[in-house]
Amino acid sequence: MAYVLRFVQRFRVSEQAAFLELEKQFAELERRSEGWPRGRRMRPLSGREPGNTLIWECEFPTLEEVHAAIRTMDASPDHARLFAMQSPMMLDAWTEIHEVLCE
Repeated sequence: MAYVLRFVQRFRVSEQAAFLELEKQFAELERRSEGWPRGRRMRPLSGREPGNTLIWECEFPTLEEVHAAIRTMDASPDHARLFAMQSPMMLDAWTEIHEVLCE
């Protein structure tokens, strides 16, 4: 059984460029950090969520690996620094964990 971890962040339209520039730095942090999950970043083009929403998601084979990834991010000073710069631009944010039922 697999699990998908998703971070959904709705940001201020007026700060889109700065928000997405910081998101590039998060992606670089993932690439250079050993053992970090490498997520996929998306923006809705149509659907329930507006276009000023960023969705990061990554699939994990076990629920324990989902929680380990969250702990890894929470323990990182670099992640905390970037999040401190980005979070004032957010209107709303939440975390989702989905169970993959079939592939």
